[in-house]
Amino acid sequence: MTGYKITAGDVEAGPQDRMEVLVQKKSSTGWLWKLLAVLLLLALCLGGARLYVWYQLERSEPTTQAGNTAAPFRMDSEEAAGARSTLQEMSKKAKAAIHLEGHYDERGNATAVEWRDRVGQAFSQGNFRLQDNRIVIPESGLYFVYSQASFRVSRSGDQEGEWRPPTLSHRVRRMSRAVGTRVSLLSAVRSACQSVQEDGERSGHGCYSTIYLGAVFQLDRGDTLDTESNPLKELDTDEGKTFFGLFAL
Repeated sequence: MTGYKITAGDVEAGPQDRMEVLVQKKSSTGWLWKLLAVLLLLALCLGGARLYVWYQLERSEPTTQAGNTAAPFRMDSEEAAGARSTLQEMSKKAKAAIHLEGHYDERGNATAVEWRDRVGQAFSQGNFRLQDNRIVIPESGLYFVYSQASFRVSRSGDQEGEWRPPTLSHRVRRMSRAVGTRVSLLSAVRSACQSVQEDGERSGHGCYSTIYLGAVFQLDRGDTLDTESNPLKELDTDEGKTFFGLFAL
């Protein structure tokens, strides 16, 4: 609030010669407004800092060899069974999705899993296509890529001697025009039969092992994805056990 003070002029001067001087008085409440402004500025700064930290934590994810941001993970066989049905429901609601079932004929000369899109639970939508056993990306964007390989490891060889279980591996590879070479997006290696039961060992039935992979990637139009699994002769491709797919986010 601003006030004014009138000072008297020369007492000997007439009324017409009297001079009035206006003096501005500082408001006693001005410092309160300044204090409130400083507190408000500090609150805004703290709020902005918290939002920035939260944003950075949300974006902090590991980076793969191809330089793509991803959040890879693996699941045990029991968890993968439930995740498979969940992923299928999510992919059906996506604008673009593909889910493939694996097939392998151990009596043939195949060197890789044969992926099929018109059997069992397999489907495709949103311009995805399967070409030369590879998934072709229709548009650039973010995609959730997933795959599972199930192995049925049988005990072979000399039953009296020491049996060494094989090493199992499964990976998803990307071929990009920008990179010019095939790179590994997801991969996992594990030892088979980590907890073989005695009955299984004596009967020679062996054991079952599952490798599940999944992550989010930035893919470009025209990229192709394929898989590599070893050993193929131990692969179990019964319906719902070995699959490969992705859907747009």
